[in-house]
Amino acid sequence: MENLKAQIFDKLSQIPLIDVHTHIDGSHLSARGIQDVVLYHMVISDLYSAGCPDGARMSENPTEEEVEFRMTRALPYFKYIQNTSCCWGMKMILKDLYGWEQPITEDNWRELHQIIKDKYADATWSRKVLNKAGIKRICTELVRDKDGKSSDVLQYALEWAFFTRNQWGQFDTALIELEYAWSMGEPGLPLPVTLDRSKLQLSKTIQSLADVKTAVQFYCSKIPQDRILSIASHISTDIQYRLVTDAEMEKALQNRANAGETERDIYANYINEMYLTEFEKLNSKVTLQFSLGAEPLPFETMSKLNPDTISGIAAMFARHPKINFSIFLSCEHQDQAMCTLCRELPNVSLAGYWWHSFFPSSIRKTMKNRLDMLATNKQFGFFSDAYCVEWAYAKAHIVRKQLASVLAGKVEQGQYTLEQALDIAKQILFETAQVTLGMVPAEF
Repeated sequence: MENLKAQIFDKLSQIPLIDVHTHIDGSHLSARGIQDVVLYHMVISDLYSAGCPDGARMSENPTEEEVEFRMTRALPYFKYIQNTSCCWGMKMILKDLYGWEQPITEDNWRELHQIIKDKYADATWSRKVLNKAGIKRICTELVRDKDGKSSDVLQYALEWAFFTRNQWGQFDTALIELEYAWSMGEPGLPLPVTLDRSKLQLSKTIQSLADVKTAVQFYCSKIPQDRILSIASHISTDIQYRLVTDAEMEKALQNRANAGETERDIYANYINEMYLTEFEKLNSKVTLQFSLGAEPLPFETMSKLNPDTISGIAAMFARHPKINFSIFLSCEHQDQAMCTLCRELPNVSLAGYWWHSFFPSSIRKTMKNRLDMLATNKQFGFFSDAYCVEWAYAKAHIVRKQLASVLAGKVEQGQYTLEQALDIAKQILFETAQVTLGMVPAEF
């Protein structure tokens, strides 16, 4: 069995990948310094859980002072996370790409920082990393295009308004999301998952049902269909999904100042259903991607998915058969239920292993479910959710390792021949993204 796993892994390493969802920036594809590798937000969560005082993400463009401050505070806690798969990914990056195998200490971290910065200064470095990973195309946020600087590598998804995403302790976020997009006038950065309302400056606000309709129509009119392959958003499990009447929405708008869970659900359902209805009229080939199964905490999120959510969104997807939906699932224990949904709704697919399920044991279980239950063109076998190509590299290696293990088991029990297993792998890792999303592989 172990020999078969190794044989399959060697073959999988030769199969190219397409990464269907990242946050990689066109102006800096690779890590700019130590912070982009060892203080990636998934590693920060490990460190925070181990006692590090900092649970928030690094700034988008951190100063050297911030890097110094955060590294100094994190260093005592690295010894406690050596067992985690996030740390495995981090060490893989440092060893394979930077030749660094030492523990990171107060005495040597600045040396490693400079090594990474020197590689970043090499204009060819990021594409060398992608070639080593076997990644042939990456999808990222449209706002990270940066004037097409890395258009040979990147294709794009719109992340702008999240009408069905909750915020910690807030009940009118669907309205805020719509007001935010309406006020911007053109697609831009999405609101953060931990929103500080005091910093919002909105030029347009929702006062009436007519405003809601105008704002949703405006939003749909601004979707740059010629520049994107997908639109990424989130479905919160705390919302009860159902159809909402105009009368319910008007009443809820009048109670916005005292909104609670009832109003929250009405705002989200009404706006989302109107959005989907307007989007469906466009007859667009753009796929709507929804993350599912992660709910807000003060810094990041936790894995959470109520069973009723699946039936609620199933009805939503069934009402809009002309729209292609794809789900990024962060809750392993509901994957089988999502597979049953996808089996009966031709316009819904599942993608990769997101956030709280991107751990080897969860990845293997998810792979087994989907390979048994779903057609290959209903599943995307890989996305990294990375912010730099180094983390795309590490996650690609981790996914190939788990897929080799799963496929070896299926070959061993006679479900697939070796040739069939490799063909299936090529379909889900490389071909589905081309057929379903329209991603175009390239050579760098």
